[in-house]
Amino acid sequence: MPTNVQRREQAKRKLERQLVRRAEREKRRRMIAIVATAVTVVVVAGGVYWIATTDFSSTGDDAAASSTTPAPIEIPTEVKAMPTRPTPIADPTSCEYRPSKEPASKEGTKAPEATGVSATGTATATVKANIGELKLTLDRALAPCAVNSFVSLAKQGYFDGSSCHRIGTEGLQMLQCGDPTGTGSGGPGYAFDNETWPELSYGRGYLAMANAGLDQETQKGTNGSQFFIVYGDAQLSPDYTVFGSLDEAGLKLIDEVARAGHDGSFDPSPGGGKPNKEVKFESVTVA
Repeated sequence: MPTNVQRREQAKRKLERQLVRRAEREKRRRMIAIVATAVTVVVVAGGVYWIATTDFSSTGDDAAASSTTPAPIEIPTEVKAMPTRPTPIADPTSCEYRPSKEPASKEGTKAPEATGVSATGTATATVKANIGELKLTLDRALAPCAVNSFVSLAKQGYFDGSSCHRIGTEGLQMLQCGDPTGTGSGGPGYAFDNETWPELSYGRGYLAMANAGLDQETQKGTNGSQFFIVYGDAQLSPDYTVFGSLDEAGLKLIDEVARAGHDGSFDPSPGGGKPNKEVKFESVTVA
């Protein structure tokens, strides 16, 4: 049996162990309290900063919309007067419609008569489109060969069912149409020369022929069926044949298409993209 001395030694060691454990528990409690206090301070400080810097004037939906909605574009409202050729073209005149490297985008399309083309007077074209009617005035004195081609293609139903494939909203504000393929590469199977002059400039309401510059082999014009409607600014070099105008009611319809924006598919060159709001020609008639 353990002696009294041994029992006292055992009790003393047990008490020492209990005191050590108690001190360790107390140390842990103090550490936990310190950490909890620090975390609380950080959370409170973060909350105060968030409240101080957050703009509560917009909802989450408004913020998302503002990041995806394009900035409104500015469109001039003044329609530019039609230009006048410095030297009238002889009436009647002759045109050259040369076969192009690519076949016609619509089978059976024929080039117009090239001789005895009138260089005076106007024709009216009515485009029935999904967005409303577009009234075009075609001016033979400005560009007899371009007007002759447009009238011929309209009478052949070439433009019917086609969509305007490109719109520009910055720098060059125009809507480009006249390609049945909707790709920007389609044409009527023939090409003809520019009818321009050095002083020519462009403005709201103008109809002008689109082209690919001069043909590298022949150094001749590449006008075909594609044309563009200028609805705003157009700081262009005088390389695009102006052949008529669009009425003010039609321009307002085009403005709405422009405000709807585009998909950027033609950026960075030549610029713009497919209109977000489709413009489709149901029929084009000429009087």
